[in-house]
Amino acid sequence: MIKILPSIWIIKGKCVRVKQGDFSNQIIYNDSPLDVAMEFEDHGISQIHLVDLDGARRGSPVNYGALESIAGYTDLEIDFTGGIHTDGDISKAFEYGANYITAATVAVYDKELFASWIVSYGRENVTLAADSIDRNIIIKGWQKQTTINIFDHVQYFYDRGLKYLKTTDIDKDGLLTGPSFELYKELIDRFPSICVIASGGVRSIDDIEKLQELGVWGVHFGKAYYEGTIKLKDIEKFMVTS
Repeated sequence: MIKILPSIWIIKGKCVRVKQGDFSNQIIYNDSPLDVAMEFEDHGISQIHLVDLDGARRGSPVNYGALESIAGYTDLEIDFTGGIHTDGDISKAFEYGANYITAATVAVYDKELFASWIVSYGRENVTLAADSIDRNIIIKGWQKQTTINIFDHVQYFYDRGLKYLKTTDIDKDGLLTGPSFELYKELIDRFPSICVIASGGVRSIDDIEKLQELGVWGVHFGKAYYEGTIKLKDIEKFMVTS
């Protein structure tokens, strides 16, 4: 059963969504990330993906308050991401209540450091975010494009024990036009022992079911929930073993 992992994106302490990484094109959906998290928990969700967009742009986490609040008032497991570049960032995230961390930019600028985290913090607790445009990695909160091929990038960490891979096709993000099914299929075929987490473009329960059929391990969604195209009661059928 596919793992349901709703995303809560935060700018200045509020729940937002952006389109295709464009921070000037953002919508505030809720002033309280905690309220959103509690609603997810009420529908049987056990884990969320908490995205500190301010931290991603700054290069170090900012919204620890939201992380601490959700950890303190819910039983949700929290995968925290956004500007994590150092062991100190990870320690602080865990101190404020994160169960797992996801990182992207550091894996480009210091591959050996990120690879060491897979060992030192455990492959169950560290996820690689490999987001891309036209199959090339994009970093720094989706503000900087590279010429690094996503498959070459993932291969390096796959060879070093990576278990969890979150990937967003930026061309799809926030548009509700459907996930990048072809990309996920390619990744699953090439890296069969990696747990692929699909992110970006998810618009309906049908999309989630199709991702499950492809063998995708988990799925992030955000805008589809806020816009009402995915109802929480409809995802409860995925909660049995997720």
